[in-house]
Amino acid sequence: MSASSVSIHEAFCEQKLTVSFRLLLGLYGIIPACLLLQFVDHWFWQDYLQQKLPTNPHHFVLFQVLFGTPHIFASNILLVSNPDYLKHYKRNVIFMTMAIGVAYVLGNMLLPFKLMYVLVATWTIYHVLKQQYGVARGICQLPDGVFKVLLYLSVLVGVTIYVGIFLRNSLEANEIIWIKHSAALSCILLLVVAVFYQTYIKTQFGRWFYWANIFLVIASCYLYQQQYYFMAILLPRFVHDATAYIFYVTHDYNKHARQPQNFMYRCAARCKLHIFVILPVISFLLAFMLQAYGDDVVNFIAKHLFGKEFYKVVTLGFLGYLALMHYYMEGLTWQKDSPYRKYIAFK
Repeated sequence: MSASSVSIHEAFCEQKLTVSFRLLLGLYGIIPACLLLQFVDHWFWQDYLQQKLPTNPHHFVLFQVLFGTPHIFASNILLVSNPDYLKHYKRNVIFMTMAIGVAYVLGNMLLPFKLMYVLVATWTIYHVLKQQYGVARGICQLPDGVFKVLLYLSVLVGVTIYVGIFLRNSLEANEIIWIKHSAALSCILLLVVAVFYQTYIKTQFGRWFYWANIFLVIASCYLYQQQYYFMAILLPRFVHDATAYIFYVTHDYNKHARQPQNFMYRCAARCKLHIFVILPVISFLLAFMLQAYGDDVVNFIAKHLFGKEFYKVVTLGFLGYLALMHYYMEGLTWQKDSPYRKYIAFK
């Protein structure tokens, strides 16, 4: 889910289920939880968790099954399972599919791997943080310029953390040090600017939401500096994904509860399954099956049909395509006056 801004006054009285801003704020409780865990681990457990938690990008497969990939599936399922949405955004889907194909071919021909990785990482971080800042912007009533400055500074911090973690094994020692210093300096700048801009916020609840987003970035940077890489990635990933699922489930309940409008929820109604579990269960199952077995199945078929194997067709090709499509489409589908927003209300 991505939102450029969400108005705290926006509500639709005919909806049965609403998105609670207090629930969304409660998701940020993972920040003090992780910081407390890091404190206990460092001072009482002799850095046991730091040594045992994954530090290599190749160890994050289970993490991707639990976070990231499922909500990308959920987003794409929400789009393609509703014929009215697919018809409405058909041109956008076709355009983005062609753009991804062209970018993939030209990128592999003209750009080095690390630059391609940084570009995709930047879009990923921008997508993740824009969602959270978009929700906060409506609550805090931030001016457009203030919103953009805070967002871009946070993205700068996030990209340095992301690159520092996931490209760590391919970086030289001096590059790692430079990235860590860049992340720290960017984080300090973000904090200074955030202190200055907080005067725009008029409500206490708005301040809580404002600083929750700022500390989400700062805490992630701190955990990265302390080499708790898993928790540094977990913080924004958990808040982002959980926020997205709250919106998705609320949307689906309001759209399909009275009268299921697509095959997925008609089948669920026949099986007496609650709407709340349908999209999360399907998306998590798909994420697990494709992450765990997708490449092996494709290679098995390709080997028997063509006599050769293909490199990560599912986990890199197909899932990469879905992720980029997700980043692009979410910037459109949750804008004001979009078909999706008819089924979202707030309290």
